[in-house]
Amino acid sequence: MTKRKKFVITSLLLSLGFVGIQYLENPYRFVAIGVLGLATLGLFFWSLLEGLGKNATLLTLILPAAFTVGVGIFWFLLPTSIFARLPVVIFYGIGIYVLCLTTNIFTVGAIRTIALLRAARGVGFVLTLVTFFLVFDAIISLRTSLPLTALGVTLISFPLFLQGLWSASLEPRLEKEILISSAISSLLVGEAALALYFWPVTVVVGSLFLTISVYMLLGLGQAKIEGRLFPQTVREYFIVGLLVFVGMFIATRWGA
Repeated sequence: MTKRKKFVITSLLLSLGFVGIQYLENPYRFVAIGVLGLATLGLFFWSLLEGLGKNATLLTLILPAAFTVGVGIFWFLLPTSIFARLPVVIFYGIGIYVLCLTTNIFTVGAIRTIALLRAARGVGFVLTLVTFFLVFDAIISLRTSLPLTALGVTLISFPLFLQGLWSASLEPRLEKEILISSAISSLLVGEAALALYFWPVTVVVGSLFLTISVYMLLGLGQAKIEGRLFPQTVREYFIVGLLVFVGMFIATRWGA
């Protein structure tokens, strides 16, 4: 069976599983999302088996599973109308197929240089940010205690940073620099979540702010690994971050 057929089968099976969750009772839905996340790991492992090894290439499995869980939790925050949920299912199916193609390029790129690698990194970067946003939105929506919110943001950010930074190097062996950068970036995003706890922002605005923080940290981290961390690059990322911060400050409803 060709890889493309495996990718199509993976996308269809996961999309059908995603639709099937809505027919379960509420107490079982979150468990079903976890099961679907594990199914995502299994199906992607099967689809990418030829390029995976007992090395850092296994990190390519992190983003698809996180994407599934993020979209799954976000699904329950939407109205029950089919007009609100059908586009999410279509988005999820397309996203999974694109992730199949992207992760396949990463596993092949860890062995040899290929022409589509730069494009795959760009797509992977965008899908990583989308996944971060969905996960942050779910965590903030829970309205849990301050320590749990910060801890949840930090712990979930670490593996996503890990795969995001590794995709910039694609070395079979996980480098110490990537581990340290992922840990520091995760802590910084966790601290940003702490600051948001005292800031009267909406869930969407808060999630967007944390995602922009990831955009800056992950973008600068990838630029450093790729050897293109120039002053202009740093300036561009910080300008985007500053503009979002100003917009967030203006959008906040201050007062009692």
